[in-house]
Formats: sequence, structure tokens, C-alpha cells
Amino acid sequence: MPSSLPDVVLWSIPAFVLLTVVEMVSHHLHPDEDAAGYETKDAATSITMGLGSLVFDALWKIPIVAVYAAVYELTPLRVPILWWTLPLMLLAQDFFYYWSHRGHHVIRILWACHVVHHSSEKFNFTTALRQPWTTWTVWPFYVPMIALGVHPAAVAFCSSVNLVYQFWIHTERVGKCWRPIEFVFNTPSHHRVHHASQGGYLDRNFGGILIVWDRLFRSFVPETTAPVYGLTKNIHTYNPLRVATHEYAAIARDVRASRDWRERAGRVFRGPGWQPKAVQQAEQAEGAGPPQRSDPSLTSPAAEGVPAQESPSAVTS
Repeated sequence: MPSSLPDVVLWSIPAFVLLTVVEMVSHHLHPDEDAAGYETKDAATSITMGLGSLVFDALWKIPIVAVYAAVYELTPLRVPILWWTLPLMLLAQDFFYYWSHRGHHVIRILWACHVVHHSSEKFNFTTALRQPWTTWTVWPFYVPMIALGVHPAAVAFCSSVNLVYQFWIHTERVGKCWRPIEFVFNTPSHHRVHHASQGGYLDRNFGGILIVWDRLFRSFVPETTAPVYGLTKNIHTYNPLRVATHEYAAIARDVRASRDWRERAGRVFRGPGWQPKAVQQAEQAEGAGPPQRSDPSLTSPAAEGVPAQESPSAVTS
């Protein structure tokens, strides 16, 4: 990384530790019956997932850097790292982060990576550390930035800034912020919605630093009722290996049970919870149709600001 760009994640670690301790003490001294709070095993699992992600990210980085470097060498464009270009790079990275995040919710093989971050039934600063070990699915979304002449190290820096920003929004101890901030930026209130498993809240508020992308692309929902965190079918385990791989295992089981290649492709590349029509009809006939994740078009009434409890969206794990 160019010497002018600091390692913001490394520099932020003391703040992460301090804020987590403060939040833990806050929950202990002033418990909130309506908050999910902390649970020792859950927090330990989240921290373990975070530490493991550092190791696996270092491994995935080798081929990813090679691809980025090749694209950067092939493009004739160059964007200098200056005081006025860096904010534009951050804006561009946040835009592509939105689409990466949204894609990781509506394509099952990508969801298998991202589901790790949603697997906790708690919502606190340690939840921010619960990161996947298979982030090889993320890099394609930032290739356009490289092709436009942004140095790979600058993309990495912007991604780190985005990641550090999102740490503070994983908390129940902050209610709603000043209205202009809530309108422009991702906040704890917006991100609590994102981590909720209720139907009207599901697959909403994908923004990283800014919430304006969700408003623009109709995936925004305000926090109106208390969120229920976790998955719609929780995995009930603190085993880090299972947390990291459970959805990949579920995909493998579904693919093995599929009747043809069309269904196999659907089990991998359609949305989480997708079922072939024949299976849906059979289960509906039995009166036990499986819950479905909200449609990838994200144009349900909830996207228009209808309170979550009134939304007809159904859910899945």
C-alpha cells in the first residue's frame, strides 16, 4: 500500500477493544430488557470468527491481488491519490459495496459467505467482528474501480475505512441520531433493521457508510418495531467451523437431492430459500409451505416505507 495510506484497521483495534469493553459494562450496569445484550459464548464465537477471518483473508488476498494487479496494468487509466480524489474513491467504493452486499443477500452461493455475519442472535460490537472466512466472493464487485484506474491499494484502503466505520453501527445502546445524519448515513438504527429476521425487515438497508444508496435503489426500511436478530432458522451452535460453513453444507445437501441440472443451478444461484415450483406446490398442498426470502427486486411494500409488521414479505434462513 502506498505510504500515504495508513492501515486504518490496525490503528482502530484499540478503539474496537475500548468500545466493546464500554458497551459490555454499560449492559451490565444498565441492562435493558428490550435489548439482546451480550452472551459470553456468543461473543467468544464472534471474536473467534473475526480472528479467523484475518488468517483466511490473508490467504484469499494472494490470488485476488494478482487479478487486481493484472487489471490495473492492462487499463490505460490512472487516478492519482490526492486530497480531492480520495473522497471520490471512498464514494465509489461505498457504491460498489452496496451492490456487493445486496448480491450477497439474494444469491445463495454468495449468501453462504455472508450468512456468517448474520448468524448471531445478539447485536453488539462483537457482532461486528463476526466475519466470514470465505471472502473470495467479494472481490469481483470492485473490479470496475480497478479498471477505471484506481490503484488496488487505494481500493483496499477505502474498503478498510468502510469496515471500520461499520463497527460503531453494531449496537443497541444508540437510538436514533440527528435526522440529517439518519437520512444520509448508515446508523445503528438502520443497521439493526438489516440484522433483523422479521419479514418486513429482511434484505433491507445494505449500505456501508451511506444509506442514500438504499433510498435511491428502494431497499430502505426505517426501524419501527424492535428487531429480532439472527437467521429465520437459527443454527444454534457456537462451533466456529460450523458457523463458517453451515450454508455451504446445506447447499451441497440440496444439490445432491435435486432432480435435474436446472434445479441444481437454482439451489446454488437463486435466492436463499428458493424452491422449484413442483416442491412449492407440493408443500402448499400440505399446508406447510416454506418461508421464502424476500424477492431480489426489493419492491415489496416494506421498501416503500410500510412498517415491517404490515409487510406481507415472508422469510427464510
